[in-house]
This record gives sequence, C-alpha cells and structure tokens, in this order.
Amino acid sequence: MAGDQLQVLKALDVAKTQLYHFTAIVVAGMGFFTDAYDLFSISLVAKLLGRIYYTKAGAEKPGVLPPSVSSSVTGVALVGTLAGQLFFGWLGDKMGRKKVYGMTLLIMVVCSVASGLSFGSTPKGTMATLCFFRFWLGFGIGGDYPLSATIMSEYANKKTRGAFIAAVFAMQGFGILFSGIISLIVSAAIDHNFSAPSYEENAALSTVPEADYVWRIILMFGALPAALTYYWRMKMPETARYTALVAKNAKQAASDMAKVLNVEIEAEEAKLEKISQRESNNFGLFSKEFLKRHGLHLFGTMSTWFLLDIAFYSQNLFQKDVFSAIGWIPPAKTMNAVHEVFRISKAQTLLALFTTVPGYWFTVAFIDIVGRFAIQLMGFFFMTVFMFAVAIPYNHWTEKANRIGFVVMYGLTFFFANFGPNATTFVVPAEIFPARLRSTCHGISAAAGKAGAIVGAYGFLYSAQSTDRTKTEHGYPPGIGVKNSLIVLGCINALGMICTFAVPESKGKSLEEASQENVDGDDEAEGV
Repeated sequence: MAGDQLQVLKALDVAKTQLYHFTAIVVAGMGFFTDAYDLFSISLVAKLLGRIYYTKAGAEKPGVLPPSVSSSVTGVALVGTLAGQLFFGWLGDKMGRKKVYGMTLLIMVVCSVASGLSFGSTPKGTMATLCFFRFWLGFGIGGDYPLSATIMSEYANKKTRGAFIAAVFAMQGFGILFSGIISLIVSAAIDHNFSAPSYEENAALSTVPEADYVWRIILMFGALPAALTYYWRMKMPETARYTALVAKNAKQAASDMAKVLNVEIEAEEAKLEKISQRESNNFGLFSKEFLKRHGLHLFGTMSTWFLLDIAFYSQNLFQKDVFSAIGWIPPAKTMNAVHEVFRISKAQTLLALFTTVPGYWFTVAFIDIVGRFAIQLMGFFFMTVFMFAVAIPYNHWTEKANRIGFVVMYGLTFFFANFGPNATTFVVPAEIFPARLRSTCHGISAAAGKAGAIVGAYGFLYSAQSTDRTKTEHGYPPGIGVKNSLIVLGCINALGMICTFAVPESKGKSLEEASQENVDGDDEAEGV
C-alpha cells in the first residue's frame, strides 16, 4: 500500500510541525471554545431564569424553572447539536470540509446573539423563544464536531496527529472556564452596582430588574470568539485528502498543499485515477463491505461516546446540586438572585481550572506516547473508581468536615473524563474511517454521544431529586437522589470501559493505514 500513497499525502504525514499546524489548531479550536461556552453557560443562569420568571409572591423559596421548562432550556441545544452532527457530518463529505465550515460558525454567531435577545410577553413566551434559538445554536455547534476533527486530522502529520486533534478539543476546557469567568464578572458588576437583600430578607427586592441583563449578556458573549475567527476559517484551503481522495482532483490538492508546506509536490493524476478505480475504495456507508471493515469500529466509537456523555453531561448539569449539598453554594433563600449566579459561577470556575482544563491537556501531552486505547481505558476505569468512591459513602462526604475531600474526589472524575474518553472519543473517529466517509462517521459517533447527553440532561434532572417529596425542587417528582444517581453513573462508566475494546488503536499510523483506505480485501493490515 505504501507504494500507492500519493506524494501529497506522504508529504502531510511526514511534515514537521509548522505554523500552519498551530493556525489550524487555533482556528478550529476557537469553534470548540465557543461550543463549550454556549453549551455549559446555560447551567450557570438556569437558577436565575427560575427566579426572574417563576417566583410566586409569598413563596417560602425563590422560583425555579418547572421541570418541563428546565429540561427544555437545558437540553434543547443538545437536541440541535445531535441533528447538526448528523447533517453537517454528511454534508462535509458531500460538499467538502471548508465550504460547510463557515456555515456552522455563522449559525453559532447569529444564534448566540439571538438567544440573549429572547423576548416575550409571558415567561412561557420568553422561554419558548430562548429554546428556539438554542436549538439552532446547537445545530451549528453540532456541525463543528465532525468538521473540526476531520480538518485537523487531515492536516496533521501522523507522528503528532493525536495531540493536534486533542488540542482542538481541549479548547472546550477553556470555553467552560471562560463561561465561568464571564459569569463571575457580569454577576459581580451587577451585584455591586445594584445591591439587593437576600430572598428571605425581602423576596420582592431580592431580584433587581437589572438581573434580567445578566443571563442575556452571558449567553450573547458566546458569539464573540466565533466571530473573531470567521475570516481565518474561510482562508484555510480545503484539505488535500478531501480534494484528492473524494473530489478526485490531484492537481488542486498538490497545489494547495505545496503552498501550505512550502515544497514542490507532484500532482500524480494517473496514480489517483488508478487508486479511485479500486472497488475497495468505493463501498458506501450501508454496504456489506463497510460492515465487514468498520462495523465493529463504528459500534465502538458510538457506544463509548454515548456512555461517556451520559456521565459527563449529567455531572456538569447537576454539579450545582452537588455544590449545594457540600455547602459551596448556600441555600437559595439566603442569597439574592444575582449573587446566586456569582456563587454557582465561582464553583464551576474552580472545578474547571483545577480538574477539567488540566485533564484535557494531559491527553494532548500523552496521546501520541501511550496511545488512544490506553488513555480511554484508563479514563473510564478511574471515572468508575472515583464515581463509586463518591457515591457509596455519599452521606460521609456531605458532612462538613469531609466536604473538601468530596470536592477532590468529585473533581478527579472530571479530570479522568478529560484525560480519558471525553478527548479520545473525539479523536479516534476522525482517524479510522475512509476519507469519503470520515466526516459522516464522525458525525454519527458524535450524535450518539449527544444522545447520551440528552439522556443525562433530561433523565438526571429528575433522578437526582431527593427521594423525600418535601425536599424536591418545586414541580419535580421524587427521584432516586444524588447518591443513587452517582452509583448509576459509575455503572455506566464501567460499561464504557468494556465497549472500549471495540475501538482500534490508530497511534503512529497514516490515516490511510488506520482506515484501511487503498487496501484491497486480501491485503488488509492486521489488527486494524
């Protein structure tokens, strides 16, 4: 197979790390920075939305979003993301990575701004408008997953490809951190300039009119980083692997990459024609040949991402409840509306700074040394261990003397999610499928992940409620409690560890080797 490798693809595989690699990481990574900001910032303002729009006069506690509204506001962007991953993943293989890349960014910019401008004459109207724009925001975010991963994998050299793709995804950690910082700044500024009593001191005055600006500014800020990188995203040339192997234009591929790599590259049109005529390079997604070669691989990438996201998004969505249980966030009635946003943001920012962000960059540092499989297996293993360590003695951890230990244990599950399957499930699907199906298969794998996130977002909002009806949030039925919810998540992590054995190792291989592209059925590489 090595003799059939096009010169332009060989040049990419062995290219030294250059400026264009880092440019691609930043340009693609800022999309993920925005994705994370938009998806996770909603959890910072959900309590505030409940106070502003659903507080009833004379109630003992501040208002909270009704269950149906809360699950919709939190989960509708995930539904949009799932749809966008499937649609733009498919479109990226049909129209090209670059053409579709700009569309997703524009959708994200417009809908981030529109989310903050959601208006209505009633609480129901405002929330419905917010949900509408957050669905389409998610739709744009969804397209960024397969396109960013595919573009980075097809630009990278084979020696450091895993680190480059993981670095794009690691920008998600900075997005989560940035959402917390912006929320801290906005809430602190409003709270300082428009001071208000706590809810128990004066319910009516505890939510100042200016509090309505807080959630709007926080959500709209997500448009800024995406808008700043639009020009550079449009300047990136189409990837050589798409141009050559999918669009069948060897001359254009050689010309584009010669400019990027600053070397002379032969077009090799005759060799490309010979490669493209092989039956082994023409099977479709729903063919027996695909099932034979990649069916188990697609099951592996889908199942592990699905299981990972159930746990990962559930943890993020009810971490504010965990922080409440350990005393980091006081009871709602002891704070005013804006100060509650400040306390929730502070807790999330600290968690992101010390566990989430370092976890991502540990993956970047080690993925091309120890491999994708080892990191994913290790991550699921330690997520399982620490989740059970938190869940089984849950009552012990919530005692005041043990709360710091609880935060450390809970934080370690985040660390090993990110130094583990949260990063590797993004990297591997961009490497192990043929170029003509790469974006589609990554989109399908990512959509399976978002299906898991939806299960977490909708299911665990209910399951984490107290078993005691008198202790549940307003409008929620009794659940199984935080302790039992965490035990379930531990079991899900253990199942993810088992499904990892269906995922192949792609470390150190060219994309054509990892995906078995240009390989006839009788010549398939062993172990791929």
